[in-house]
Amino acid sequence: MADYTPPDVHQRTGQKRGAKSGKVADFRYRHPARPKQGRPTAVAGKARDEHAALASDSARRSRQAYAALDLGTNNCRLLIARPSGENFTVIDAFSRVVRLGEGLAQSGRLSDESMDRALGALKICAEKLKRRNVRLARSVATEACRRAVNGAEFIERVRQETGIALDIISAQEEARLAVLGCHILLESGEGPAVIFDIGGGSTELVLIEPGGPVPRILDWQSVPYGVVSLSDTVPRIGPGEDDRKKRYAAMRQTILDSFAPFTTRIADYRNEASHIRLLGTSGTVTTLASVHLELPQYDRRAVDGLIVPAASMRDISTRLSAMPMAERGTLPCIGPDRAELVVAGCAILEAILDIWPAAELAVADRGIREGILRSLIAADTQGERAQRALREVRGVD
Repeated sequence: MADYTPPDVHQRTGQKRGAKSGKVADFRYRHPARPKQGRPTAVAGKARDEHAALASDSARRSRQAYAALDLGTNNCRLLIARPSGENFTVIDAFSRVVRLGEGLAQSGRLSDESMDRALGALKICAEKLKRRNVRLARSVATEACRRAVNGAEFIERVRQETGIALDIISAQEEARLAVLGCHILLESGEGPAVIFDIGGGSTELVLIEPGGPVPRILDWQSVPYGVVSLSDTVPRIGPGEDDRKKRYAAMRQTILDSFAPFTTRIADYRNEASHIRLLGTSGTVTTLASVHLELPQYDRRAVDGLIVPAASMRDISTRLSAMPMAERGTLPCIGPDRAELVVAGCAILEAILDIWPAAELAVADRGIREGILRSLIAADTQGERAQRALREVRGVD
């Protein structure tokens, strides 16, 4: 069983780094002050009752399950977790490549085949949700359903066939959840930083000011180009290496042009920063980090929280983009499933490094689903406290 509790240290190429991470939600309860002397008072007795109630609630919450489901343009992912102190522990998970956005860039619609693939995955998720007796869940759909003219129809079909109520979230909400889910892996330092999320149908760049339980978002932009949509948008030129290089350059330029307004707005922050910090969450960065480490197979424990030199990521991206697809498919941690789309991811990543030229890149194997879980658990905790306070007031009245 995987423990997804965020670490309190960062890693640099597998080595521990001692910078403390910030907390997203505080579940600790501080004991009420006790009278210094004398016999127990009514106030002290009430405090003990409150403490006992909170302890009971905490124990009950630790047994309850929460779930986050993210249906993206390329993947369907589910996490089910229980609170564990200030964080949570994953008790079940599911991930499947469904290619929901396949062909969307040309047709503007979700195809019957892609919807059937997604529904097959969602039915498995629905069974897991029932079996785990989930207390609260949030299920979201992103760029593919936002763009498709039949997106709303598909959402209704999902509800009828699986019972899962998908919420088509905005690009802004997608960016916020990604930041909430992974920001604790950001390197320590002063000044603003950039967090990015390369998805299947869109890419988000978020300029944040770290500090406090949740960082403050200073600026952000989302563009409708992820690994699937960019691959579908920039056509193949030919089979030769020069053709592959030209297509790769066109992909990079597409991303740079799309993010031009954001690049202009953050120029002053970039120029004034003494240490430019960058954190990425996506299959692209975790895959390239695995290649950097020369892992024989993907290992989340080795990748999540890793700090990689940006130059290494650029070198790997350039090398992969020049390879024939069949050759890329033979590489560990890429394989035939990622062999085509990884090139678009490399182009997006290199464009991001042009926009925010960090010397190092922090890698997160966490994002929207973790952000949803933290939001659910924190909101549920606050709601229970509010209800308890209301009951106490009514009891007094």
